[in-house]
Amino acid sequence: MIQPRYFPLAAPVCWGLSLALAVAVTPIGRSASGSELRRTATVRAIEQARASIVNIHGQKTVLSPDENAHRGDAPQHVNGMGTGVVIDQRGYIITNYHVVEGVKKIQVTLAGGQAFVATTVSHDPRTDLAVIKITAKEELPVITIGTSSDLMTGEPVIAIGNAYGYEHTVTRGIVSALHRTVHVSDAQQYQDLIQTDASINPGNSGGPLLNIDGEMIGINVAVRAGAQGIGFAIPVDMAMEIASRLMSVERIEGVVHGVKAAADAASRQEFVVGDIAEESPAAKSGLRRGDVITRADDKPIVRGLDFERALLDHKAGEQIEVVVRRDQQPVTLSLVLGSKSRVVTTASRTEVATSEPATPAKSRDAARIWDLLGLKLEEVPAKQLRQTQTQYRGGMSVVAVRPDSPAARQGIRRGDILVGLHIWETISLENVAYVLNRPDFEDLEPMKFFILRNNESKFGHLNVSLRK
Repeated sequence: MIQPRYFPLAAPVCWGLSLALAVAVTPIGRSASGSELRRTATVRAIEQARASIVNIHGQKTVLSPDENAHRGDAPQHVNGMGTGVVIDQRGYIITNYHVVEGVKKIQVTLAGGQAFVATTVSHDPRTDLAVIKITAKEELPVITIGTSSDLMTGEPVIAIGNAYGYEHTVTRGIVSALHRTVHVSDAQQYQDLIQTDASINPGNSGGPLLNIDGEMIGINVAVRAGAQGIGFAIPVDMAMEIASRLMSVERIEGVVHGVKAAADAASRQEFVVGDIAEESPAAKSGLRRGDVITRADDKPIVRGLDFERALLDHKAGEQIEVVVRRDQQPVTLSLVLGSKSRVVTTASRTEVATSEPATPAKSRDAARIWDLLGLKLEEVPAKQLRQTQTQYRGGMSVVAVRPDSPAARQGIRRGDILVGLHIWETISLENVAYVLNRPDFEDLEPMKFFILRNNESKFGHLNVSLRK
């Protein structure tokens, strides 16, 4: 049956502060909120980052675990909370995907108390990251992004988050270890995490892990069940690489540039051009593999996320000035953005689910979907779906369910809208067939599915190997 989501908890950190007594004399005419001895590096780091950290609240609806609940459609309302970080002044916020997954109304509160309703821009369930957006009248303060490539075991770190609903709770600790793999559940595994000693509290998910300079070096994500003082964070280099894909202008604006960063660009703290798509705007502009992009649209570029941010709000056909370092010399190029052609993308960020459109192929896809899942599907136009659901680009309406099929056993019904399988969105038959035809398909079972029912997001797990 469709099961409720159990959120992994994120990792705030907790230091014990040792206070030193001192007598401080404030010169006449100077307004001071504390002596220099009290204004430690930790205090300055918190002051620097605090305004760019937001609190997230929301409610999602899940079905009862009772195997007969779907007959009476007995939903349960679950309140959730988490934390987010502003990564673009226009209101783009990164957080954990599990914080906003299935939430119909994402409520965001800034450090100053202003409240907004956010929309989901895109998400990556595999790495448990999502980008949401709020619309504010003024530009928002952006977190200072550091690097996780030079982290040292034992160095101090700070976390700020919505612990147990207590907004902007500050804790601190040290880097306990690096490159950890953590199994949170049968369906979720995190790799290459930062381990930190921590006071672990629900609600810190999606919040920043800061270094002593106030730079974000990780995003708190998980706690080891049953453990005390052990928390984990996604390294910021990895998180920002994912964020650059989630915030790509192709995904958000529908325009393309054709640039792909080099594999090691994230850890090098510079945007090195890796591959360039043939006949793309980047190829036509004269960009070369190995170029280091230093500015775009007169904005400094350090990583791929900066490049995508610089191109946001620009349309196809617009000319963007790009400055690169080539052979240690600056070179200025003109990049004319192109329009997006027909592309079928995954719901996460890495793999593209494509196939050649042909009527016989669609017939074979439909037959395989019916055989394996027990579903007959029809495409729901994205425009129709977006009237009530802004976080989905499209879906497949369930028009028939085969009795005693994997879909029927999990409570999927006629009228539901299938919007995702595992980490992939399902906006066409080709998308669904792509997942079913993968060589590692058996390794994905039980496969998580996402549906809309009465405009509410629900999910469960399909065990296709049990089909008769």
